[in-house]
Parts: sequence; structure tokens; C-alpha cells
Amino acid sequence: MRTKQSGGPTGRPRGFDADEALERAMLVFWEHGYEGASLATLTGAMGISATSMYAAFGNKEELFRKALERYTEGPGGYLTRSLDEPTALEVATAILAGTVRTTARPSAPQGCLGVQGALSTSDAGQGVRDLLATWRNDGCGKVGDRFRRAVDEGDLPPGTDPALLARYVTTLAFGIAVQAASGVDRDELQAMADAALRTWPPV
Repeated sequence: MRTKQSGGPTGRPRGFDADEALERAMLVFWEHGYEGASLATLTGAMGISATSMYAAFGNKEELFRKALERYTEGPGGYLTRSLDEPTALEVATAILAGTVRTTARPSAPQGCLGVQGALSTSDAGQGVRDLLATWRNDGCGKVGDRFRRAVDEGDLPPGTDPALLARYVTTLAFGIAVQAASGVDRDELQAMADAALRTWPPV
């Protein structure tokens, strides 16, 4: 009768930390984009085999979805926190400051995962392009809802279009992220944000 060997491998290898592996995958996608992040680069950074990656996270697109969720809750969490600011101007100021801080950190990839993740994907990456378009529009929608409340509360002029104002602010934020990825330094990015908010709301 064969006895069960104790201590043998059962699925994931010993020492496999799914949370740490996902963090590393997020950084790879953030730096290289969806298609630029090869399977070899991802698994090398995660410290696991391709088999373990598929078992723990699914295919590459599913891994990217999980990495985007992590980015949204972590480095990109400033947007949600900004909505709690007491005035619309402070919301916009916090969003742009958060964008500068996150996209130009020396200790992290430059730019924004949600902006650059699928800028140059093939037809095979259409699902990721659609995912990121939805992600960006969802963020803009949340800002628009917050500005609509500001109009109702009298914090913004009655004639303000909250959706258009939200699109203005988020477009500025995405532009800052692109400039950060191009190597523009943090001080210049912040100066751009400050200049954009000198007349509030824009008319």
C-alpha cells in the first residue's frame, strides 16, 4: 500500500506569495504596458513559473485586470480619496497633485498604468484597450458626480456643466501622466497643474 508522502509539492511552490507576485506584475505592466510585458519578464519579476502564474492568476489578460485593480486601490487610490475634499476646487487640486505625485515618483515607473497600459496594442489586446477606456471613463464619471453635487450645494456656479468640468480635470490629469512618462520633472508637472487651476472653474 502506497503511503502519502508529507511535505511534497501540492499546487503552488513553497514560499509563493501571491500578493507580492501581483505587486511585481503590476510594476512590470506599469513600466512596459500590456503587450510590452512579456510572459518571461512577468514571471521573472514575480519569481514564479508560467505554470504557477496561470494557476494563480489565469491568463495574461486576467493578470493585467488584477494588476489594474491593485493599481486603482494602491498608487491610483488618490482619485477616490480626492472626492472627499470639501470643495470642487480642492477635489480638482487633489486629483492633479495626486497625479503628479504618483506618475513622477522616482521609486516607481513613470506615467500612469491606466493611461499607457494599452496605448499600442494589437487586435489581440482589444480587450485590454476596452478595459482601460472603461477604467478612465469610470474615474471621470465619479468626478462628474462629485461636481454635480458641488453645483447642487452652490459650491459651483449654477450654469456649470459637471460632466464637462470632470472631463477637463481628468484630461489634464491624463496629460500630466503622459508628460511624466516622457521625462518631464515633478516641479514642472506641478507648475502645469497650478496654472490650469488659476481660473476656476474654467469658462
